[in-house]
Amino acid sequence: MINNLLIVEDVAEAREWLTGIAREAFPQSAISTAQTVAGAVARVDEQSWDMALIDLGLPDGSGLDVIRRIRKQTPDTICVVTTVLGEDAHIVAALSAGAQGYLLKGQPSTLIQRQLGQLEQGMPALSPTIARRIMEHFQRTGPIESDTEKLTARELEVLSLIAKGLRNADVAQALGLAETTIATHIKAIYRKLGISTRAEAAVHANRLGLT
Repeated sequence: MINNLLIVEDVAEAREWLTGIAREAFPQSAISTAQTVAGAVARVDEQSWDMALIDLGLPDGSGLDVIRRIRKQTPDTICVVTTVLGEDAHIVAALSAGAQGYLLKGQPSTLIQRQLGQLEQGMPALSPTIARRIMEHFQRTGPIESDTEKLTARELEVLSLIAKGLRNADVAQALGLAETTIATHIKAIYRKLGISTRAEAAVHANRLGLT
């Protein structure tokens, strides 16, 4: 459950807009804001957050630095990029830093609200255009057979299930394994595929026809 949420956005209008969306998506959540990297880092150091919505272009640096700080401090925090930047370099950099969602501000509020809500079920939040660009990016990286060969049959099963939004505990129950074993499989999958987030895992699973 999302009980506290941090919005990192320097533009006042966008900050208010995102705050309204977050209130609709998570009515029970306490929402705080920061306008700079320094301000966001201070908030992260003060307490842990269930979710953070982070702009990439901030007055004193990149939102990627905020994502990295959060991932170091509280790895369970869900980090979602909210930006106007849709280029491949920004998308890949954000996902590699540990973002679990990438939403473009130009979307309708209702769509962003729905995508944020999906995160509570373990599903990545990706704007449709971003999902397409990620697919295109991975399609250019080489044949999918190489990924299939990297993973064991069990790892492919686990990849398929986490790509469908199941949490570790649900995957463990579905496969009759310990949750710690599932965590070990996921670490191996991430290492073999060179990824670090469930959003990237979902893309790979789609490429492999597992979803």
